[in-house]
This record gives sequence, structure tokens and C-alpha cells, in this order.
Amino acid sequence: MGLRWGYSPKLEQFIPLGEFPADRYLIIARQAIENLGWKLSHISASGIIAYTGLSLQSYSEEISIRIQFNFAVFKSECVGIQLLFTDYGKNERNAAQFFHEFEYVEYHLNEVWEQQLEAFRLLKEHADDTYFERSPLAVKNKIRNIFYLFYPRKGYIITPLLIDFCILTFFVSMAVLSYFFLKNQRLSIPHGRGYITGDYALGKIGVSSRPFLAKGQWWRLFSYQFLHLSISHLFFNMYALVYIGLMVEPRLGTLKIITIFLLSGVCGGILSAAFHPVQAVAGASGSIMGMFGAFIALLLLKPYEQNANRALLISTSIVVAYMLLLNGAGTKKVDQAAHFGGAIAGFVLAYAGCRSVWFGRKISFIARYGIALSLLAVILTSSFVLMPKDQSKEFEKLQRMYFNNSAVFNKVYQMPSSTPKVRRLTIVSAGVDSWSANKKIALKMDSLNLDKRSEMIVDYDKRIAEQGYVLAKLMYAHTVSGDDSRLPEIRKRATALNSLVTELHVKMAEAK
Repeated sequence: MGLRWGYSPKLEQFIPLGEFPADRYLIIARQAIENLGWKLSHISASGIIAYTGLSLQSYSEEISIRIQFNFAVFKSECVGIQLLFTDYGKNERNAAQFFHEFEYVEYHLNEVWEQQLEAFRLLKEHADDTYFERSPLAVKNKIRNIFYLFYPRKGYIITPLLIDFCILTFFVSMAVLSYFFLKNQRLSIPHGRGYITGDYALGKIGVSSRPFLAKGQWWRLFSYQFLHLSISHLFFNMYALVYIGLMVEPRLGTLKIITIFLLSGVCGGILSAAFHPVQAVAGASGSIMGMFGAFIALLLLKPYEQNANRALLISTSIVVAYMLLLNGAGTKKVDQAAHFGGAIAGFVLAYAGCRSVWFGRKISFIARYGIALSLLAVILTSSFVLMPKDQSKEFEKLQRMYFNNSAVFNKVYQMPSSTPKVRRLTIVSAGVDSWSANKKIALKMDSLNLDKRSEMIVDYDKRIAEQGYVLAKLMYAHTVSGDDSRLPEIRKRATALNSLVTELHVKMAEAK
């Protein structure tokens, strides 16, 4: 079994016709295709296009037989994006099935040949000989080698520019991150107690997250779309962008594609911020999902022949379902919220913008995009409403109060043994009050909407405040009575308190 590889695996075979009439070849090929159960999409004097059914190896294949320079060119090409870059031998099996059936049909058509020939001649009179240049996969034929993917030409302008810019941005951002690594040995910024690793350097290259947006840095909703944090991240996103760009840009045009790309990325970034308190988002996947959503919207409007449209809709829907539901499931490395936001935005923009008839009335281009942008505004507004408020500043304020109160209690440890009893009672009493206040502060912090790391800190702060309060009460009672019987319990509580503080510092170091 021969496997075919590539971003769109295909198999081509050239059959010299010699004295064999081209019309006869196409008539036999048409009957062979019908016998195999493939869906005929187009037939003319230039050739035939058909589509196979769904299979586990490939969503569908486009079968074309084209007459060129006294050759019949047979091609079997995967319609959808192949996630592992291979057709698993499906194109070769299609060729074997076709040629086997061709021989069978050629033998059995002899008896009715004249009727078939006359019917084909009548069909040719009304057939569109230029359809091959406008077929769904025609643009892929212009990609002669991998370098053709990276420079613009008619019908494929903005996609290569986006790819080139993403690649350039990747190398620039990696250079910036390398600079911070070499300068600081770690990527971190102060945050309350300890550090949050990576936020400072990632912020410098333009990633987006809820804390950044809360500071009014909305430009990050555009900048993050062009950033990628690993070679594999960049490669798979550009692979998907090449495929969907080739399919969609010739139909929608440059201006619509760049609008859909950018606005889908914005919606993906906002939805990501709504669902993730602090997680940074980077990459073009939300924008690319917007282009896939736009392609599904376009296919629902049926721009292609029925069988071609059906094959593309099924294959694209499967890919989108995989990306939204299975890709990265169970891991935090894939931002599904951004994917959903992008796909929804792209679908809305393309469907509302390309559908010319609404409620039985034909409406203008401006009105259509007015509807699209209005629907998009509803989505964005809903995301803002659903987005929990950023309470990190309030958390930091309460943390400072907590630290100040803890410092008051620490004065107890610094009292000389010669301190007068009245003075000692005043200091210990202040320690009791400070831990009592800290218990209330910890409860206030617990009610805030916080990230996982801050939630962990609050959990420890509550336990520390409880231990500190019990310890302060014991020390106050010991100071009042002068009875040393409480000293063992005081030492036990002090040890427990110190252990909790040490454990918190370790946890914070691990969470960097």
C-alpha cells in the first residue's frame, strides 16, 4: 500500500490516449465512477470531477479525470486537511478501483455505445468547460512547491502575508525571551508574596490575558494573534492557515479575510479572558478557527456544486469538531475558549456578511455587514458581562494589611525578658487583636475571584491566622497568670505556625 504525504495528499497518473477517442474515455470513466458509488460533480469535454464517500482514512477525496494534450490525467486528492499529513493509502486504492472498474465498463458498453456517445454529445453542449479553473481544489494546483505558499499572488494575497508575519514575529519574540532568560536567569515579576514566572517577559512580547486587559491594554487582543511560543505551535497553526487560506481567500477576497482573521482573534482573546483569570494566550489558532467558521458559513450558503459542497462541508465540520472538542482536551496548553470564540465570530461574520437575502428581501453589502457587526457586538458584550471582575488589586491590598498585622504580632518575639508586665500585656494584647483582624481579612480574601496560586495563598493565610490567634490568646493568658503550665502548648502552637509559614513558602516556590 503506497502512502501519499503532504498538506493535501494526492495521487496523479497520466494515461496516454493515443488513438483512443477522448469522448469515449470520458464516457467509460463516467460510468465507472457511477458504478463505484462516487458522486459525480461535473462533466464536460475537458473532463470529470467526482467525490468519494466518507472513510476512516480520509474525509473524502476529489476524483478528477482531465483531458490534456492527448493524455487523460487521473487525480485522487484528499478534500479535507489531513491531521497526520498522509492519506493512509486511500488515493492509491481509489486509483486501483477506478482502473479495474474502467476495464469492466469498457467491455460492457460496446452494446450500447452509440446511445452513450449521443447522450454525451448533448451533455457537452450545455456543459461549462471552464469549471476546472473554478472547482473547490483548483487553487491548490497552483502550488508547485512549498515556497509558493509564502508569497502573494492573485487570489492568494493576505494568507501568505499573515504566514510570513507570524514566522517573523516568532523569531523576534524568541530573541526577546532569550534576552530576558540570559539577563535574569528566570522570567518573573513580583506579585504579592513571591513571583509569577514568565508574566513579565511574555507581557513584553505582547501576549494577552485578563490582568493585562484589566489595565486597559486592549491592543494585546491584536498582538497575541501573531505570537507563537514553540516551533510546533507555529508549525501546526501555519499548516492549518495554509489549508483554510487556500480554500477561503479566493471566495471571500482579501479584505473580508483580514477582517475575519483579526476580529475572530479579538473575540477569541476576549472569551479566553472571560474563562481564564490569569492564563496568558498567544497564537493564531483563534483567528484560524474564525476562518474555519467562515468556511462552514460559506458552505452552508452552497457556493459550489451540490456534491462538491457536501464533501467539503462534511470534511470541514469534522476538522472543526476535532479542534474544538478533542484537540488538547484535558490539558491547559490548548485554549479552547479562544478557539470557540474565534469560530463563532468567523461564522457570524461570514454568514451574515455573505448572505444577500434576509427575510425575503435583498439587502446591500453595507447592511449585511452592519448585521454581522451587530451580532458580533452582542457576542462581545455577553463576554464582557460574563467576564468576572479582576480583583487582584484588592487582593494585594488585603495582603499588605495581613502582613502589617503579622508584623505587630512579631513584636511579641522581640520583647526583652525585662519588659514590665503592663507593657508585655499591651504588646501581647495587640498581637491577639492583629490575628483576630487577620482572620477577618482572610475571609474577605477568600470571597474574591482569584487565580489558583492566590487561592492557595489564601487557604494558608486562613490556617495561619487561626493558629496565630490561638497562640496569641495562650501567650496573653500566660502573661496574665505567670503560670508556666501553658508553655508546652505555646511551643507546640508556635512550631505549628512556623511549619505552616515554611510550607507556604515552599508551595509558592513550586508555583512560580
